[in-house]
Amino acid sequence: MMSFEPRLEAIKKKHNKLISKPNKALFSENGIYTRYKRPILTRNHVPIHWRYDLNEATNPYLMERIGFNAAFNAGAIKLDGKYLLVVRVEGNDRKSFFAVAESDNGIDGFRFWDKPITLPQTDKPDTNVYDMRLTQHDDGWIYGVFCTERKDPLAPEGDTSSAVAAAGIARTKDLKTWERLPDLISTSGQQRNVVLFPHLIEGKYAFYTRPQDGFIDTGKGGGIGFGLSESIEQPEVKEEVIVDAKTYHTIYEVKNGLGPAPIKTAKGWLQLAHGVRNTAAGLRYTLYVFMTDLEKPWVVTHKPNGHFIAPMKDERVGDVSNVVFSNGWIADDDGTLYIYYAASDTRMHVATTTIDQLVDYCLNSPEDKLHSHLSVQTINELVDKNKEFMHLLK
Repeated sequence: MMSFEPRLEAIKKKHNKLISKPNKALFSENGIYTRYKRPILTRNHVPIHWRYDLNEATNPYLMERIGFNAAFNAGAIKLDGKYLLVVRVEGNDRKSFFAVAESDNGIDGFRFWDKPITLPQTDKPDTNVYDMRLTQHDDGWIYGVFCTERKDPLAPEGDTSSAVAAAGIARTKDLKTWERLPDLISTSGQQRNVVLFPHLIEGKYAFYTRPQDGFIDTGKGGGIGFGLSESIEQPEVKEEVIVDAKTYHTIYEVKNGLGPAPIKTAKGWLQLAHGVRNTAAGLRYTLYVFMTDLEKPWVVTHKPNGHFIAPMKDERVGDVSNVVFSNGWIADDDGTLYIYYAASDTRMHVATTTIDQLVDYCLNSPEDKLHSHLSVQTINELVDKNKEFMHLLK
């Protein structure tokens, strides 16, 4: 076995090679977005000094003292010219926490900051936290809304699995120092996918929600909701309207939830969400896009049919297979859009497009007509429209 110093040099070399490896754009067959060859963050990107005791006297075999399982489900923001992800990092102990990773170009070269985020606690400490959505709000704060999980106090004796989910809220100016606010109160059950809207509406803070009866099952929860709170310091949504309902025999049949905070365009608010359906192999998570009204961001105006991004090839394999999930995207001033998505609860990827492309996709793609014969009708309409252009395929 290698002695301490040669082993450390080998670990450093492998780690630096991973982080410095450039990413490569793949050909976009659908023309809507571009995928990239490599994940942008994995458990192997976690800093060496988080994993190893570097003191030879106390770790002569240079063994990993703290192990990490995954890096996924990242919120995203651009600050001071840097692309920043607030990543859900999961340790081998199953506990998740948040850590910031930084890149100069948003596509590769992501490096974690020196330490993970120290998140203040409420009077009921979190057992687990994950999936932070970041919102740059008009009030000058950057808000992080995330799921906080705690053991269900009503669980029967011996039940060590039942949990309660709530929307935790913290705010910051620099992603370094965080102020914890009370968890969001709602009257519609548990909340796992909550996103703060970036502007006040009628002087109130606005939230996209996902009401659900249980920790996993939505039950009577009807889909993506929307509600207002008088205050952010004492956040409470007393009434929710459904923005986008879960619907039979769709990609969002079982449940759906909003991803990152929406992006304002001249045509409406761009929205990215995940939809879940059942398959013989279990739940399948995909992403879809829709647009809402500029003045009434809870009203859907355009919604292309089917999924936008689905897991492909290696993305399908991981801790929770056949899953893509996104809670972060960044719109650059030049119109480029970076979509950060996780694959199978294991690693982070990026896809790029432009605001104009995504608006075009929303405005001009057919909607789901919810029946097979109507899907055929939609295809035939395009075939007929293309008749005078078929020579282009010869």
